[in-house]
Amino acid sequence: MINLAQRPAPIRLGCFILALLLLWLPIAAPIYLLVSDPNLVSIVTMVVLYVEFIFLLRLWGHKVYQQPRILKLYGLEFTQRNGAELLCGLVLGTINIFILFGLQNFLGWLVWQPSKIFLPQLILEGLIVGLGIGFAEELLFRGWLLDELQRDYSQRLALWIDALTFAALHFIKPLAAIIHTLPQFPALVLLGLTQVWGKRWRGGSLGLPIGLHAGLVWGYYIINVGGLIQYSSQVPDWVTGVNNNPLQGLMGVVFMSILALWMWRRSIKG
Repeated sequence: MINLAQRPAPIRLGCFILALLLLWLPIAAPIYLLVSDPNLVSIVTMVVLYVEFIFLLRLWGHKVYQQPRILKLYGLEFTQRNGAELLCGLVLGTINIFILFGLQNFLGWLVWQPSKIFLPQLILEGLIVGLGIGFAEELLFRGWLLDELQRDYSQRLALWIDALTFAALHFIKPLAAIIHTLPQFPALVLLGLTQVWGKRWRGGSLGLPIGLHAGLVWGYYIINVGGLIQYSSQVPDWVTGVNNNPLQGLMGVVFMSILALWMWRRSIKG
């Protein structure tokens, strides 16, 4: 497997994904066949997939690159500094979401509503979901994938491939759903760029990207699942967000652009 380290990035990525599928399918297939609840199937198979992903990452680092602490190389390290950066990112992401919706409320484009769910429960659920998604996606895209790309390509090219791949893989769904959610592609690319710049700003640590990603998800989860807003229809939904998703509207793209620009400036200042 040592020779694999000398192969081009696409071959290495393909070998890793193939190995992951060979580990996952023998477990996932019986679950899909035997369990009738689609939500339970999705949760269990995704948990199994991610546990196997982390196991394979450690094996990959040890066997391919002779780096037994590959997760540390990716920026995943349980230190006080990483924890502090995660908290900062969490606050930054959540505040940005509420500023976005607060501005729209100020402009008269929406009104706030009482929560449909017990608020402490909603906040806790959103935090768990946000941290889960932030951890999983950042280790995948800004950890493993970015590292593999940077081994072969310039930092600039690796940045764009990573961001575009991150956005594109959110569209693995039926064609009708792809067309329905396509307007969010630019905002997802901007988020991918922001996260890479955030990692580079913090010297390769994943704490800030995980926290920022989690904070954005957390804030939106509280507002969306809690039913906290009602749009007034004063402006078209392409401004506020198609399907009530801010990433599918002009306002979401503008806010993501501001966040990306701010993170880029931080990254170049070091």
